[in-house]
Amino acid sequence: MGSRSRKYALALATVAMGILSAVGTAYAQEAQANRGRPAQTETDVPKGPTPRLGTHPNLSGYWTTSRSAKDKPIGNLGKDYPGYKLPFTPAGDAAHKYNVEHTVDPEALCILGGIPRHNASGLGFQLLQGEDQTAFLYGYTTYRFVPVDGRKHADDPDPTYFGEEIGSWDGDTFVIDSVGFKGTQTWADENADPHSDQLHVVERWTRPDLGHLHLEMIVEDPKFYTEPIHFQRTWLLGKAGQQVHEFACSENNVDAPHIGPGPGFIGPDGQRGYENLAPLPPPPSKNHPAVTSIPE
Repeated sequence: MGSRSRKYALALATVAMGILSAVGTAYAQEAQANRGRPAQTETDVPKGPTPRLGTHPNLSGYWTTSRSAKDKPIGNLGKDYPGYKLPFTPAGDAAHKYNVEHTVDPEALCILGGIPRHNASGLGFQLLQGEDQTAFLYGYTTYRFVPVDGRKHADDPDPTYFGEEIGSWDGDTFVIDSVGFKGTQTWADENADPHSDQLHVVERWTRPDLGHLHLEMIVEDPKFYTEPIHFQRTWLLGKAGQQVHEFACSENNVDAPHIGPGPGFIGPDGQRGYENLAPLPPPPSKNHPAVTSIPE
């Protein structure tokens, strides 16, 4: 292969790597975090009544993504909205446009995804329910603790990625009310949808039977959205022995130098991922920086 051909091949690989990283980094991380375990199907789910812990349903277990069409597209907070379009305010529309054009996916840079993003994610998670505290353990070695002790929100909570979370029971429904989020450091989902420091999230978790965990979530952010966003999905109980594993996002993060801004390609079905990037982009021109910067 001549020097010009070598230069072109290297350039095309560089461009393709950048685009693939931008599209699929979160999915690649999820696959590693879950050790390649596929999503469950209904035939894999154990049958039986809802287990109980004292007077409440026991929500504990390893919960994994459902393949059901009603739970897709994964990662998209607007999955149940026409055209997957959320009700942006002008400020929200501008923030979304900025994320798409200028912001690298924060999770790809090892920034915590927080809520509501983790609730839309393709990641499985482990839930450990206690009497006065419930823990959610995620596949990025990320966790959140939800107190269930009757406390109220602080007057001025310290901003965090998961917000100040307070749990309570409404009959057999576990309710989490969260405020006090960090501003725009994170995306609200995997599609670069934004949230502001005015974010307020209410989660309602139920376990209708042994094998299913259901979430009804309301996301309020009057700065960026004209109305509350309603989101729901169902997880399936993982196989015996499944659990979260240690995962160091920043260790040998070879993707970081190649990641472009925005969420990458999103198909007409609202789904993201490597398999949606076809065909590859056209070859770069001879004046493209990836070509001109590679030595003979």
